[in-house]
Amino acid sequence: MSNRNSHQNKQAARERLRAERERQAKKDRTRRQLVVGGAVVAILAIAGGIGYGVSQMNGGGDASKEWKAAAEKKALVKPAHTTGPQGTTVIIGDQKAKNTLHVYEDMRCPICAQFEQYTGSTVAKDIKDGTFKAQYTMGTFLDDKEGMIGAGSKNALSALGAALNVSPDAFLEYKSALFSAKNHPQQETDDAFASDQKLIEIAQQVKALKGNKSFEKAVTNGTYDRWALAMSKTFNDTKDVDSTPTIKLNGKILTVTVQGQQAPPITPEQFNSVVRENLKK
Repeated sequence: MSNRNSHQNKQAARERLRAERERQAKKDRTRRQLVVGGAVVAILAIAGGIGYGVSQMNGGGDASKEWKAAAEKKALVKPAHTTGPQGTTVIIGDQKAKNTLHVYEDMRCPICAQFEQYTGSTVAKDIKDGTFKAQYTMGTFLDDKEGMIGAGSKNALSALGAALNVSPDAFLEYKSALFSAKNHPQQETDDAFASDQKLIEIAQQVKALKGNKSFEKAVTNGTYDRWALAMSKTFNDTKDVDSTPTIKLNGKILTVTVQGQQAPPITPEQFNSVVRENLKK
């Protein structure tokens, strides 16, 4: 879980997370055990205060500053399938659905990647079935963290805007591809998504984006760069969200208790349990 406020105990938390990953790697587990192990990793991250302390887009190094400076010179282009003055409201699914799931993520966040890998298909099915409509608000604070300075979060978000302009399904499938174990950097310090070519290569795994020249042009030209900054500001302005992933249902932050700590519902079992308890009938 990536926290945007606390600097305390960062190194100690990283060591605990590393130790836990090493311990898990030594065991031959079934897929179910691996999923549970992933949730425990998330809990250790929360308990240890891991996170990188958001600099609220004001700090950062050359890569992040240069990307932001270039984006600010561009016109705001809002992707199709968005609403709001700056197009930062992204709601996918039946607009008449009684329930709204709101997911807050950062494209460089490793626990966000775990959530997508374990539970992304569950969320997609619930959207399709009309259990809820889903709203997405993406942050980019990891680009400005000490030891992680880069542009991958912002660049990937801009590419997601290009996918959303194609269709909501393309957005969901591309986000899933970016967060997949195959494509998501294993280390949060790896700024692979800063590369337009990398983002285009991953897009070839999405049917609607494969060979899509309009999408590729939007990525290489940074068509939605300014929009990515606007979306990031929306995330930063959300006062009750201080880490990713954060998952809300009808405005209520969803958590589960694991080893005595509160954490987001990462596994399908956790997610289904807490969502069903809080659905409007």
